[in-house]
Amino acid sequence: MTDTHHDFVPALGKAGNIARYDAVLALMTREKKWRADLVRLIAPRDGETIVDIGCGTGTLAIALHAKAPGGNIFGVDPDPAILEIARRKAENSGARVQWFEAMGSALDAIAPIQNCDKIVSSLVLHQCPMDAKVAIARQMWRLLKPGGELFVADYGEQRSRLMRMLFRQVQMIDGFALTEPNARGCIPDILRNAGFRDVEEVQVIATPTGSISLYRGYRGQPARPD
Repeated sequence: MTDTHHDFVPALGKAGNIARYDAVLALMTREKKWRADLVRLIAPRDGETIVDIGCGTGTLAIALHAKAPGGNIFGVDPDPAILEIARRKAENSGARVQWFEAMGSALDAIAPIQNCDKIVSSLVLHQCPMDAKVAIARQMWRLLKPGGELFVADYGEQRSRLMRMLFRQVQMIDGFALTEPNARGCIPDILRNAGFRDVEEVQVIATPTGSISLYRGYRGQPARPD
């Protein structure tokens, strides 16, 4: 297990109750819509190794296993309390998912997730300072095999006055300094600078807390050294 003694913004922010996380997410982000669209975009297949970075309560990892029960699904999160919820949910649903407690930027020591086929991260980057966003993107590049696919679902550029206003709710919870770069559309450039090629914003979904974007990219040339 990698060192997890780092500061991170927990689910629902520092004042949130993780026991209510799934209910709040469903209500405030149109979760059923964007998660279903994300699973279709990922198109998991049996035999693939897929890693969910910042897996939270495990909803996405469990859904990926349901679509590809012969796949190797891994969930990574730095929060032990929320991972315990994920484990219970997986056991109750019969999903075979392996869980690791680790920061998303420090995964090189976890052997089973190296050289994976696909990586996904949802609602993680908007909670991170810029240096952590960059570090996580570079980490995801390192974990993927050549030609591997990356999928990100997160608050992206808030293009209308309404979406900007709604996104203020997220900024009040997670912090303006962390979230403002997302609202200005930072994610595609971060992914390209990390070495991903053919980065595209595939879909934009309006929600009660701002627009969530689905991004896709592929492992290309190595990222520039730190």
